Amino acid sequence: MLAKQLDNKSYDKFRIFLEQQCGIVLGENKQYLVISRLSPLMERFDIKSLSELVLQTLNPAKRQLQAAVIDAMTTNETLWFRDEYPFELLKNRILAEFKNQKTPLKIWSAASSSGQEPYSIAMVIYEFQKNNPGAFPGGVQIIGTDISNTMLEHCKHAHYDNLALSRGLSAERKRKFFETSDNGMLKLKDVIKNMVSFRQLNLLNSYSIMGRFDVVFCRNVLIYFSPELKSKIISQIHGTLNTDRYLFLGASESLSGISQDFNMLRCNPGIVYQKK
Repeated sequence: MLAKQLDNKSYDKFRIFLEQQCGIVLGENKQYLVISRLSPLMERFDIKSLSELVLQTLNPAKRQLQAAVIDAMTTNETLWFRDEYPFELLKNRILAEFKNQKTPLKIWSAASSSGQEPYSIAMVIYEFQKNNPGAFPGGVQIIGTDISNTMLEHCKHAHYDNLALSRGLSAERKRKFFETSDNGMLKLKDVIKNMVSFRQLNLLNSYSIMGRFDVVFCRNVLIYFSPELKSKIISQIHGTLNTDRYLFLGASESLSGISQDFNMLRCNPGIVYQKK
């Protein structure tokens, strides 16, 4: 019988491990979250208790287990066109600034999860180009990153069930951008899928491989980090942005007390940050 309980000592060790590995800060009373996320791994790795699973996770030699644990703890559900206003601002205000740009328009989705955000961005750009023939003569590059290789494989596969597609995607866009697949799911059409590339990135590590961007979406990510790590991440994102370019955060996130390197632009609705 599997022991799906976690003693306080094991939980405290796991909290330290998770923050060191990927910056996520767990509160003192989030054992239920760890239990729900990690319990499925017990059978997969033939481990009889959750405390033993945590103990083995702390062993640097258990790389496959560590990767599975980090995948489980960092997998978050997301929506198409989440909060709407960032995509409206992108379509109605920001893209017009770049439509004659001779160099590629580069956009980074810094926590792509299962792909909804970068593909939502791609849909907006596709629609803008349809309404503005000849826009972006230098081309468009959209890059999605995530710490979870499992999520990245899901992004690249770009197959979604009806429940996932019901969360934020209009019926019109569903008809326009998806087609049926042999597995009973709907697959994203290549015209959108091919606009986005994906790569693995831990936001605590160097961003030197990423290059420079015109727009960065780092939404609903900072809430998981300590103030010190938030400041580090924003500083590194600032370094990837070209001058006067744009950063979108989540609706409940702000740069107050974190960074003074951006101007906050109040729009109607929503907020976007512009690099100084």
